Amino acid sequence: MRPPRGRGGGRGFGGRSDGGGRGGGRGFGGRGGRGDRGGRGGGGGRTPRGRGGRGGRGGGMKGGSKAVVIPHKHDGVFISKSKEDALCTRNMVPGESVYGEKRVSVQNEDGTKVEYRVWNPFRSKLAAAVLGGVDNIWIGPGKRVLYLGAASGTTVSHVSDIVGPEGLVYAVEFSHRSGRDLVNMAKKRTNVIPIIEDARHPARYRMLVGMVDVIFSDVAQPDQARILALNASYFLKNGGHFVISIKANCIDSTMPAEAVFAAEVEKLKADQFKPSEQVTLEPFERDHACVVGGYRMPKKQKAT
Repeated sequence: MRPPRGRGGGRGFGGRSDGGGRGGGRGFGGRGGRGDRGGRGGGGGRTPRGRGGRGGRGGGMKGGSKAVVIPHKHDGVFISKSKEDALCTRNMVPGESVYGEKRVSVQNEDGTKVEYRVWNPFRSKLAAAVLGGVDNIWIGPGKRVLYLGAASGTTVSHVSDIVGPEGLVYAVEFSHRSGRDLVNMAKKRTNVIPIIEDARHPARYRMLVGMVDVIFSDVAQPDQARILALNASYFLKNGGHFVISIKANCIDSTMPAEAVFAAEVEKLKADQFKPSEQVTLEPFERDHACVVGGYRMPKKQKAT
């Protein structure tokens, strides 16, 4: 018996459905109904037979003349304002999606088109931090970034968009399986250098990485503060900045998350980091916090 066709879905950030019904929410493109013919919602995710989304209410970003893209307060980050607002970055490789994300095309007055990629905060801790109101991510056009814990390159691809052709992203990932996806993504992005190595041993890749302006760390290990400090001692310039995503359960599942975050901040201070702000990644990630700050900051001169 053929299941009923899906109806496009209610609000939310893209749920899945069981039998072709109520696919994808109204936010960051969920996957369409999984029935025989795929629901009508769903932001374009693939279903077993055919494609799930027709856009519209199901989370599709139609772009074109209807979409208006405005700059975010963070350099290189944008907001697409249409039926649903979405965080996005300017696509460095127009026409290409990295992980099935939506693309928004905007036509300039001179007839040229600019393409943006929707940045899903449920798939990226850095996007979650931006939406959480972090004051400064220190990652911008022309910056050199060392990314620890690159995984398949989902967030790395957006950092690549942000730093642009003048910037550079050194992406370190230990897993060879995720590393394959990372390497494939980097083939089309000339500003990404994939490094399949263990971030605990930066000496192994010291010949590949130059001095950087920012380190972004998402390694989810009990000793992640030590890993960040070790890499900073090799590659982060004095007065540079760090962004670290801390997963409380990875460090100590017996302590309250707030106590874990506070203890990690103290460890960072002991290693010449100067944390300046901390934001929670709720509701996108549970028991996660993002801490941002400087490294070996120059002492302020006293006024005479």
